[in-house]
Amino acid sequence: MRILVVNPNTTESMTATIADAARAIASGGSEIVAVTSRMGPVSIEGYYDEALAVPGMLAEIASGERNGADAAIIACFDDTGLDAARAMANMPVIGICEAALVTAAFLAPRFSVVTTLERSRIPIEHLVQRYGMAGRVRVRAADIPVLSLEDPASGAKAKLTEEIRRALDEDRAEAIVLGCAGMADLARAFQAEFGVPVIDGVSAAVKQAEALVSLGLQTSKRGAYARPVIKPYVGALSSFAPQVL
Repeated sequence: MRILVVNPNTTESMTATIADAARAIASGGSEIVAVTSRMGPVSIEGYYDEALAVPGMLAEIASGERNGADAAIIACFDDTGLDAARAMANMPVIGICEAALVTAAFLAPRFSVVTTLERSRIPIEHLVQRYGMAGRVRVRAADIPVLSLEDPASGAKAKLTEEIRRALDEDRAEAIVLGCAGMADLARAFQAEFGVPVIDGVSAAVKQAEALVSLGLQTSKRGAYARPVIKPYVGALSSFAPQVL
């Protein structure tokens, strides 16, 4: 099967980190196709970035489905544009936040999400509520910009380590969810260090994508995820107008 992994920001080096994590966990019969959005912000930190990342991300998912992808993963913990992507695509589309929370729920009755900046904590709390996990999850911010995760001299990993320690001590968390796709390469090391399950959303999403494709399931086109209504779009978004299939 072919699994499309879309980085909704425009930073190629982060896509490489995400791709490595996805390929490391994928089954032998799965091909991981990792792509970077060609328009939008270099990182997604808050609602404004998220909104402007959606068009480029949708374009990559549409292209990937035309080119034979069996499922798509949105590799941003805000689950950027997830509902729009599901309405547009027939194939399953998985957000890494939802995938990580569902996976953690199999393993622990209470757990903490550790993300980057305070401004990113609030959108993730909204997702936790949406996915029915509010009574089980606390979201924490380690006060690190997303792109600092790629700089060994930034101190980001040390701040993240300390925030995980606080989550275990203060929240009595029994598992940790890493709340950013840019942390995808850190889960195994943190799991070994702290001795609790540490879930990376990219890896969780890959396994869930494989399961859905193996089950022969696609996104429902009845109700909320029905295909968009055919109508003209104007201006810079004219190319995104829904087309007759």
